[in-house]
Amino acid sequence: MKLDRFIVIEEVETDERYGCHPMKRSIEEHIRKGFVCIDKPMGPTSHEVVVWVRKILGVEKTGHAGTLDPRVTGVLPVFIETATKLVKFLQESGKEYVCLMRLHGDVKEEKIREVFRMFTGKIFQKPPLKSAVKKQLRIREIYRMEILEISGRDVLFKVSTESGTYIRKLCKDMGEVLGIGAHMQELRRTRTGNFGEEDCYTLQDLLDAYVFWKEEGEEKYMREIIKPMEIAVAHLPKIVVKDTAVDAICHGANLSIRGVAYVEKSVNKGGVVAILTAKGELVALGRALVSAEEMEGLKKGFVVDVERVVMNRGVYPSVWKSSQ
Repeated sequence: MKLDRFIVIEEVETDERYGCHPMKRSIEEHIRKGFVCIDKPMGPTSHEVVVWVRKILGVEKTGHAGTLDPRVTGVLPVFIETATKLVKFLQESGKEYVCLMRLHGDVKEEKIREVFRMFTGKIFQKPPLKSAVKKQLRIREIYRMEILEISGRDVLFKVSTESGTYIRKLCKDMGEVLGIGAHMQELRRTRTGNFGEEDCYTLQDLLDAYVFWKEEGEEKYMREIIKPMEIAVAHLPKIVVKDTAVDAICHGANLSIRGVAYVEKSVNKGGVVAILTAKGELVALGRALVSAEEMEGLKKGFVVDVERVVMNRGVYPSVWKSSQ
């Protein structure tokens, strides 16, 4: 962590008897507290891919951040054991796709580009019939759309969207506005949150790495493919807490200013924050009750409403009291 991005609330020293830097975990713990970005192939469902990862690694629990239809390929982050506690938060991250849309008739290129401009920004969208959510009108935001190529009735484009936007429905709606109809021919997710195609591995890559570890004792491929869960929240503003505050949070307590060591300057009131130990371990996620600047002058009171505890109890000593 770059300390110039933080406000120092109180200088602290860490006790090396407790906890562990995320990059120094044993390989078994590294897996349990990690995630892998799978390049989902065409054919299986997202659920099937998640089950395959579970079976390859011999773990009990896995989960994914953002469903992909069987015919859709691309970036599918799969979280393992402890890291599955992050799924709910990361499912809401933005997505990027490359889509091939087929028009049902001929239309001038300028009209196509005009409709793409119309559908950039906030749009109304009703989920398609074959979807897992309630079929009601919703507002979704299209952050950017870029036409990559137009060839006859085929339009290849890149789109960056808010989570929960249906690209199949987007193509259908644009076709209706064009007056000729259209459908989604092919779709690939190229990014989810901070993770892109460059971060992805195939299921075969994961299996090969697992075999190298189990049969030859070689860990480096597993450590390369499976990333610490802390990387998944690297984009969130951070608050570093004292060792003495960790176990209280793990027992469900909100974070008091007395437990804060450093706070990132980008922490805003009401925003989601990641709570870390001084060693960089993820403790919990929550919402800031005050901004970073306001924390600097506080002497007492709670500063984060903890919404999701990630670390297990007992990793750090219990030195907390029932009231803060």
